[in-house]
Amino acid sequence: MNTASACSSARAPVGGFLSEKPYMPPSWARHLSLVPSHAYSLGHFPTPIHIWKLPNLPQGTEIWIKRDDLSGMQLSGNKVRKLEFLMADAVAQGADCIITLGGIQSSHCRASAVAAKYLNLDCYLILRTTKDLVDKDPGLVGNLLVERLVGAHIDLISEEDYTEIGGEALADLLKKKLLEEGRKPYVIPAGGSNSLGTWGYIEAIREIEQQVQESADIKFDDIVVASGSGGTIAGLALGSRLSNLKAKVHAFSIWNDPGFLYDYIQNLIDGLQSGLNSHDIVTIANARGLGYAINTAEELNFVKDIAAATGVILDPVSSGKAALRMLKDMSDFPTKWQGRKILFIHTGGLLGLYAKVDQLSSLAGSCSRMMLEDSATHDDDTSKMD
Repeated sequence: MNTASACSSARAPVGGFLSEKPYMPPSWARHLSLVPSHAYSLGHFPTPIHIWKLPNLPQGTEIWIKRDDLSGMQLSGNKVRKLEFLMADAVAQGADCIITLGGIQSSHCRASAVAAKYLNLDCYLILRTTKDLVDKDPGLVGNLLVERLVGAHIDLISEEDYTEIGGEALADLLKKKLLEEGRKPYVIPAGGSNSLGTWGYIEAIREIEQQVQESADIKFDDIVVASGSGGTIAGLALGSRLSNLKAKVHAFSIWNDPGFLYDYIQNLIDGLQSGLNSHDIVTIANARGLGYAINTAEELNFVKDIAAATGVILDPVSSGKAALRMLKDMSDFPTKWQGRKILFIHTGGLLGLYAKVDQLSSLAGSCSRMMLEDSATHDDDTSKMD
């Protein structure tokens, strides 16, 4: 693929960024319901696609990577694409603030906080944390630093209370409180994953299609991506099936059970009246490991090894787990992947690495004071005397 040509269309007119624009869906998606009328330009698109030279691949297998980690929004990733549509809807409804929720290091919440400030809206975040930390200052590590710098209002809740009450009910409680204060809140679900947000990655498929057409020398057989809340894979899978891309979509779940995700994606695409079955358009496997945002030494070593080998830094929460699970599947079932061209979607989340500094410190490259020989020091002193 000619990366230069793939990126050339990224040149935007002065003043185009952060502007509202009319939205026209791809021709193959115009029959769907809930077609957005407008979107905000919040990201730097198209994001580049380049070859990713990972070690020990099956014979003839190529892996390419789409760098949605470079989409903007203060080191964002896949969430920006959804927010372009969700924030346009919030503004259209006259909102003066948004509410959303996620984990304590949620990339979605960080991107939402930045997007809200770009559009002069306040942002209210409900963040899950452990029971022993719910009454303590969460600090300024990773995504929290950006959220607090842009002035997001943060409410902490324990994992246990979040599970018992439910995210939707918690958002409704906060919405009711803000309405009583005379505010006009707009609720964005966790991960920005609803039927409207799904358009973000339907549009990403159009972008990939255009990049492939411009290169004229590659056709992707498979798309691989990490999945948390489900909206990204819903858009990718639906778009790939409806478009000429027709790549098989593989999702590695880093949060929810695959069965839950199949049902959730079905609800999203039913909301668009697609007439498709989620089981027919995506394959979902478990990559949760020890739990959401909890890493094994193997996973962190993998992130370090891939960075050292390829220069691509994966986040430990999502893309790192997904890439490791993908390579394990290739090792266990090489004939399944042999000779195929695969596009891996890097979903960003790099700020989450800062929450893993203590675990990564023993794995990262070492540094030491530069040692100067006595003779070199002596020669330097002599030259100064001259």
